[in-house]
Amino acid sequence: MAGANETPRNKLIALMYLVFITMLALNVSKEVLDGFGQMFKKIRSANERVNSGNEIYYQKIAVNAEEKEGKWIGHDRTAKEIRKESTVFFDRIQEIKNTITADRIADDPNLEKYAEMDKGEKLDLIFFDASGVSPEGEEFLALMNNYKMRVIQVFASQYPQYTELVEERFYSGDFEGNIKNKDGVDVSWLVANYEGFPLISSLAKLTMMQNDIRLTESDVLNALLGKELEAGSKVNKDNYISLLKTEKGAYYQGEIFDGSVVLGRKGGAQNPNEVRLSLDGNKLSEDQYELIPGGIKLKVQAGRPGDHTISGDLVFLNNGIESRIPVEQTFAVISKPNSAVISADKMNVVYRGVENPMTISIPGIPDNKIKASAPGLKRLRGSKFIMNPGKGRELKITASGSLPDGAVVSTSTKFRIKDIPRPTGTVRGQMGTIKIPKSSLEISTIGAVLDDFDFDIKLQTVSFKFKVPGQATISVNGSKLNAKAKGALRRAKLGQSVQIFDIKVKNPKNPSYRFKKVSPVICEIAN
Repeated sequence: MAGANETPRNKLIALMYLVFITMLALNVSKEVLDGFGQMFKKIRSANERVNSGNEIYYQKIAVNAEEKEGKWIGHDRTAKEIRKESTVFFDRIQEIKNTITADRIADDPNLEKYAEMDKGEKLDLIFFDASGVSPEGEEFLALMNNYKMRVIQVFASQYPQYTELVEERFYSGDFEGNIKNKDGVDVSWLVANYEGFPLISSLAKLTMMQNDIRLTESDVLNALLGKELEAGSKVNKDNYISLLKTEKGAYYQGEIFDGSVVLGRKGGAQNPNEVRLSLDGNKLSEDQYELIPGGIKLKVQAGRPGDHTISGDLVFLNNGIESRIPVEQTFAVISKPNSAVISADKMNVVYRGVENPMTISIPGIPDNKIKASAPGLKRLRGSKFIMNPGKGRELKITASGSLPDGAVVSTSTKFRIKDIPRPTGTVRGQMGTIKIPKSSLEISTIGAVLDDFDFDIKLQTVSFKFKVPGQATISVNGSKLNAKAKGALRRAKLGQSVQIFDIKVKNPKNPSYRFKKVSPVICEIAN
């Protein structure tokens, strides 16, 4: 996706993007996030350099329009329109990036703590809701498609050779915004590219989209300045693409990346005459690949976690002479993790007396291959667990799993155990000191609530005590005044404060749990 006048460095960045998109499909560990972060840093730096060059070209076109007039007036109008559309789209992406990193800026102003950026829920809250893609997500897609159409309308209509490039850079799926996933099922382009991804991954992708905007501006400006590549060049951009050749399909943190960037012929190359390839020793069938100029495009399932090898020969016939091109390539389905991710879905502590939802996973290892243990821990399904802590102030959860190479990953995480906070007594839902007529108090429900507590527990009133000044205290079972309490209430005088205290409650889902003493309610008798 390189621009018409891109440097080899920019081409390398674009190539790295292709590798990066492939890696995003993998569930990688926190250590690999650092690699994504380095890519994010380089792309962000490249954007600044491309933008600096674009500013010079914008000024040059504006000066030519003022001094030379003629065709330059039209070129200046085109440049300004592209600049306006690009700025709107670029700034909207930056606004989203600022929003999803707002809570990190104070502690990490340069956004360099990549290994901590493993949660992507903030972007999910922008692009998605309970029904799927949110209105803001639809708005973002519309902005992206509008930008693509405006560039094609304003620029590519004059230079048709750039239409395909613009379409490819800002592809967002079919007419309804869907693409087919690996199972051939239509899913939203936003879902496939952003839902559930780590924060640093999404930052890098959004930054690369900004890079595509800057490169598109560069293409426009270079074309307007007459610097577009000529078809008669010795190395024709339409006939060659850059390829990344590596010794293996994935690298782990600390290894030396020994990949090579080479040119591959695209236009004019012949299709293979015969394919003799195997995947992990199993011969590829014709429905598992597609012939393309100069090679094949694979259509195979990624398979089980681990390294997979494609080996054999591609056969070409030239003037009746058979040429066999050996193939020996590997690819990894996952990247190697070395730690588990354990988090409490509700908070950073667990509460005694309630079912605490937990998510326990190890990136890159299937959920059914992970074991987790702790007193009171129970698996529901997949990576979802329930924790019912017992006695004590602290518990430790240990999660372990086996990698394809036989290595075992094990991590232990401590959680604090806290009791459910003290309930607050209520009369018809009101707390503290309230004014209430006798007639209303007589039929009111006495209850209790857990004010500002993260769990929605419906407390059931077992009993309470009722005290009218100058009269004996009355014990009541249930949540309503009994006949004796009603009789005492009728003798209460206007303005007197009736006390409702020693309220006993229970959690119907966990009746054995003993709550702390419930705070009382003072009822001032009113008309």
